[in-house]
Amino acid sequence: MTPKRTLPGALANVSFPVIAAPLFIISNPDLVIAQCISGVVGSMPALNARPSAQLSDWLAQITETLDAYNRAHPERPAAPFAVNQIVHKSNDRLESDMQECVRYKVPIIITSLGARPEINAAAHSYGAIVLHDVINNTFAHKAIEKGADGLIAVCAGAGGHAGVKSPFAFIQELREWFDGPVALSGSIASGGAILAAQAMGADFAYMGSAFIATREARASEEYKNCVVSSSSDDIVYTNAITGVHGNYLAPSIRSAGLDPENLPIKEKSEMDFSSNSAKAWRDIWGAGQGIGAIKEIVGAQALVERLKQEYAAAKLALSD
Repeated sequence: MTPKRTLPGALANVSFPVIAAPLFIISNPDLVIAQCISGVVGSMPALNARPSAQLSDWLAQITETLDAYNRAHPERPAAPFAVNQIVHKSNDRLESDMQECVRYKVPIIITSLGARPEINAAAHSYGAIVLHDVINNTFAHKAIEKGADGLIAVCAGAGGHAGVKSPFAFIQELREWFDGPVALSGSIASGGAILAAQAMGADFAYMGSAFIATREARASEEYKNCVVSSSSDDIVYTNAITGVHGNYLAPSIRSAGLDPENLPIKEKSEMDFSSNSAKAWRDIWGAGQGIGAIKEIVGAQALVERLKQEYAAAKLALSD
């Protein structure tokens, strides 16, 4: 396994190598708090707070609750949390949302769909770490050149917006030139997969789909049950939803009156992360290819406990 690196800032305080991916519409303060208390980095998109004024209330709730928990449990502090910022021209809230992140000193900022030095500088102004979503080496170089501290390698099989590269190829290429924090995304839903991500050279597994089927998640019961009952055979890769390629559940596409095998192709100029996009995501559900490992709806802390047990068992099996 790759030797353990010294991680910067808030990442150094994470006891279990998992970052819970920000889930559009679904992530909320209750889920983030439960994730952090269980020992994994919890996260949410800033855009989930609607109207935008709600973001301040959410950040206050998260920081105050985690601070109180840490005071009560100094021997087992919560993991830090992250806020995802969509750095795309259709996001007209970016600057105001970032101001709130600065105000509440959000420990980790996750940036997606664009890299802007001023956003990185704002995070660095109070000591935050910036992780940037990338789907190839070219974007990875640009992200680091523009001031990101670490990378999230979004590989084939990841839920929602995803790339097409094998994680074996992508992590290998990243580690040829980058020694900073790397999280690996793509079909990770078990403790064994977390260990495999580390073995390939990642510092963290980046997991989203497994948290959809948790009690705290702001997803409909139909969505959660669909995740539990589906497998990788039910995942469709398309850009027809937002203009960016991603993975979605075929049953939800059919329920929306569309044919999963004959979806339109959108141009990048049609990318949309406004309220219209949010409505589309409520009807057509994102999920990754790892959902076959998700067998029931549980609390977030119970899910993390399962992952920890599987992770320990996988390590033990390798040592035998």
